[in-house]
Amino acid sequence: MHLLRYAFDEAAASLWRGRRSSLLSTATIAIALFVLGAFLVVTSNLERLAEEWSGAAELSVYLDDNIAGADRAAIERDLRGDAAVATVEFVDKGAALDRFKSTFPDLASTMTALQENPLPASLDVRLRPSAAAELSVDHLVERLRSTPGVSDVRYDKEWLDRLLRGVRLLRLIGFALGGALILAAALTIANVVRLALTARRDELDIMQLVGAPQSYVRGPFIMEGAMHGGLGSLVALVVLAVVFFAARRPFILPLARALNLTAVHFLSPVLAVVLVGGGLVVGCLAGLVASRRT
Repeated sequence: MHLLRYAFDEAAASLWRGRRSSLLSTATIAIALFVLGAFLVVTSNLERLAEEWSGAAELSVYLDDNIAGADRAAIERDLRGDAAVATVEFVDKGAALDRFKSTFPDLASTMTALQENPLPASLDVRLRPSAAAELSVDHLVERLRSTPGVSDVRYDKEWLDRLLRGVRLLRLIGFALGGALILAAALTIANVVRLALTARRDELDIMQLVGAPQSYVRGPFIMEGAMHGGLGSLVALVVLAVVFFAARRPFILPLARALNLTAVHFLSPVLAVVLVGGGLVVGCLAGLVASRRT
């Protein structure tokens, strides 16, 4: 405890003496962790969106206009007997047109001006949200696409797969960009700590001559690096929270409602702790590297 108190006091004094350079290094790691945290917020909510969409996955089976009633009934029986299917609802051409007009009111007049209804009848199929059902849906889709009387099949999972691929790519970009910024921040912290070490070179030489332990010689500089990283990570977390909650009501929630996302969340407590802990670790390592030649 005496060593920690000594290292903290010396590091705090060093931060105050070099407050201009300390502000630069703190701001650098704050920007790096802010970028990384922003990517984590976006990707975690996109993953939640994919989970909600997968729980309400649907299959749209579009029928030919000239399909016979017996053929349509046979397709319905085949769907109702499949283990992956929860419900089947027939939507005729008139109901499809009414649905289109209510969903796209700006285009309703265009559809009314047409002499014939261009929208096909369809079967809206609600799927069971289970792993076994998901494995059999692909086979069901292929079978339906080759069924006479079926003009097209649209499966929500295809969009979900694209969304998940996009989330993985976005997260990879975020980690790459955040990693590069964190490396730059670590180098900045190391240089600031090295400047503080140079300024106290005579004092450190005297401490080594009188036999001071290396923990007392290096400890304050490692603590200084940790304080840089900790302060930067806390600043990043606070700024990220302020930006998120300021933009939540006017911008984020309307977008979430348009995407049928029930709720938009900030970083979980675990991710917030990891973000702050990551800043502390980066600062410690930078201080350790800067003080290794003392």
